Amino acid sequence: MAALPAEKTGQDQRFDVNLSILFTELPLLERPAAAAAAGFTAVELWWPWPENPTPPQADLDALKKALDDAGTQLVGLNFYAGRLPGPDRGALSVPGAESERFRANVEVATAFAASVGCGALNALYGNRVEGVDPAAQDELALENLTLAARAADRIGAVLLIETLNGPESPDYPLLSAPAGIEVVDRVNAATGLGNAKFLLDLYHLSMNGEDLGRVITDHADRTGHVQIADNPGRGAPGTGSLPLEQLLGALTKAGYDGWVGLEYKPGDRPSAESFEWLPAASRAAR
Repeated sequence: MAALPAEKTGQDQRFDVNLSILFTELPLLERPAAAAAAGFTAVELWWPWPENPTPPQADLDALKKALDDAGTQLVGLNFYAGRLPGPDRGALSVPGAESERFRANVEVATAFAASVGCGALNALYGNRVEGVDPAAQDELALENLTLAARAADRIGAVLLIETLNGPESPDYPLLSAPAGIEVVDRVNAATGLGNAKFLLDLYHLSMNGEDLGRVITDHADRTGHVQIADNPGRGAPGTGSLPLEQLLGALTKAGYDGWVGLEYKPGDRPSAESFEWLPAASRAAR
């Protein structure tokens, strides 16, 4: 797999590593140091305790220490959403106990984000539930997203709204960029804060067959975070057919200057060997 040209990567993008899909061959608390050893200074995470929205403070403190000791900045954190990847794609629009678990997590997640200086919190919308009126789920989702947006605003963070892809998450209702943007707009209208942003995931959008150049042109101004993986396979850039170098350039041209999260599978090798496409000088945030 050929490396992308150094002059076309890293100079206009800030890359971070998702430690919930990369370095998972290691225990959670060892992953920040492994990312740092690979040259990265920024990381992101899905909610690290998928079975527990309110883990013991000792667990939170241990993760903070691991991040601090490695010198890695946490730049993105998911709210509780159940087990990922898997069938539990979000809790905030699922009535009953799951919604309550999401609400209980909001203060825990935002407090942890504040303690490590994390400025972006991602709330997965939640799958459709058989036997529940979709309109009722949407009403509950807006209520919980409003709660999350206000909590994020109190720590100076943005709330991210993410679309997934139909082949892998057929019960997830946000399966296009316009669907995600519509929710962003509804949350901002409900709160008046303007801190809800779109999470533009090039892999998921490509799996849905969207025109990625058009998505970037139309929505870069409301994008708060970007994630990349190649397609097919959700592997590292260069393992599939997506023109990621071109798309990263389009993001820069459209004015996006935020983080680009590496949310891909390393394949049948250690995660540290999956970054040859990105020059070492482009991995540390400047």
